[in-house]
Amino acid sequence: MLNLSRNHDSKKNEQLLSKWLPKGRTMLSLAVEAEQVLKETIRQNERKKRTPSLTNRYAYFFPRLFLTTKKAPDSNYLPALKEGTLYPEWKDELDSEYDVLNKAINKQVNVLDYGAVGDGRTDCTKAFTKAVGNGRRMVFVPEGTFVVKGIRLPSLTCFIGEGRGKSIIKLSEKAGISATLLTNANPIRGNHHILVQGLTLDWNAARLPEGQKTSAGNNRSSCLTYAHVTYGWIRDVEAVNAGLHAFDLSSSFYTYFGDGTWSRGPSRFIWVDHVTGHGFGDDGVTTHHSSHLLITNSHMCFPSGRAHQQGFSNSNGFEVDDGSNDVWLIHNSSSHCFGGVEIKAHATASAASNVHIYGHLSVHDNRSFNFRHIGHHLHTDPDSLSAFNISAVNLVSLAPVYTDLYKGSAPRCLVVSAYQNVVINQLTMIGDPDYDYQGEPAAALQYKSRFITLRHISARHFKSAGADIKIFGGNQPADNIQLEGLQFNDSAPIGIDIGPNVKNIAISSLLAAREKGVAAIRAAGHSVHLSNIETTGYQSSIKYAGKTNHLS
Repeated sequence: MLNLSRNHDSKKNEQLLSKWLPKGRTMLSLAVEAEQVLKETIRQNERKKRTPSLTNRYAYFFPRLFLTTKKAPDSNYLPALKEGTLYPEWKDELDSEYDVLNKAINKQVNVLDYGAVGDGRTDCTKAFTKAVGNGRRMVFVPEGTFVVKGIRLPSLTCFIGEGRGKSIIKLSEKAGISATLLTNANPIRGNHHILVQGLTLDWNAARLPEGQKTSAGNNRSSCLTYAHVTYGWIRDVEAVNAGLHAFDLSSSFYTYFGDGTWSRGPSRFIWVDHVTGHGFGDDGVTTHHSSHLLITNSHMCFPSGRAHQQGFSNSNGFEVDDGSNDVWLIHNSSSHCFGGVEIKAHATASAASNVHIYGHLSVHDNRSFNFRHIGHHLHTDPDSLSAFNISAVNLVSLAPVYTDLYKGSAPRCLVVSAYQNVVINQLTMIGDPDYDYQGEPAAALQYKSRFITLRHISARHFKSAGADIKIFGGNQPADNIQLEGLQFNDSAPIGIDIGPNVKNIAISSLLAAREKGVAAIRAAGHSVHLSNIETTGYQSSIKYAGKTNHLS
């Protein structure tokens, strides 16, 4: 079984992921196909604009007035691929603005010339402040370990080191818990055109007493935060031992004033490429209330979880969180996190929407791919106003596991809860045949998730799981489910398990083989449309509400 360490070279992700592509297919062809299916899904499930209830609209009226906006992303609009690439069309604008940044730089400086000493002891905060000045500078950080209490970068700044593991910036032992190691100068008014490259950033969580939580709340306590930045780049940066997040692409503040509201001061047009992180207290790369974000060729692993109560840490490798929109994740990887990729929102915030994942390798995460809007799951909960539009291509989940980060959380390759308009084209699920999955499903569609299409899904070696795919029913069933091109080999005793009250489900082109299997398909009701089902080794090919149906 493949293992990904802290030293994994994430530039190899594209090559690694190519091993799981279907024969004769490319990532681009799968992505184009997924976007076409998602557009059709959006057309079928076209949304009328809805607003929060009167009670919710007038709750927190004055904080909402100043800190949030009700200007929502269009759930019927899908950002477009740039022709012939995996990138969004708007990347051309970002590339053009990179030229603007380079032309604006009129001075190159070295932090040593301002009194910085890279001995790992001297406080260099004042030297770095002088070096960055008021911007329009390329600031060079040479090899060494530079101790600071925090650095704020003005607009039009290039902040460049000699490389990860060489140019190290470490948070001072005297820094407070709320300190952010590296951020932009003005999160309220905003900043623009900032590049950070070639560094190791160490938030130095070890300076805090063992057992103490490592974050001060909201968007503080991280290694690198862009808060209300327009046109930003982060390249070849390692972030270690963050109190909260390794990298945070954020609005001025996080706000929690209800579904249907978004924070003011978003970050926009940010590209994060070839970054790594470990030891983070919450998430590796996270986004909040921001848009036009591109995250590529990066690896997050082994969080500490110390931002949360012990045993209740949903520390994700990559988290697209509250109010984020138009986010693209390409050729990334994660290992030993709670979630490999989590797309979500808290109950009192708008969900992330219009998110695209093109290639992700998850190894030994607890929940490889977890899409959910908390507080909108049960039949007594309101339907989400904002949890829409996810496309994903070539997702690979290898041996998900139980974790001390979040005790009792069952391993899953995929979970979709409360989201609508989700298309996944090529998902590979490979379990450990000797691991005890305790009868839990490998993948789950649940809690009012609707208009879900899964294509080219394969599962093997989940021998102790309950089912390869479980579609939960009951009072808050999933519905409008399309499953196409499925292969289950020597995996769970039940291939697809469909709960009661699930409507509008179609399964086509299923090839399933399992010695002493129970049923390739088990359905609590009869409203399942089936075609091209081939099974071997199961006691029942199809089991409807306890009645066996064998295919000849």
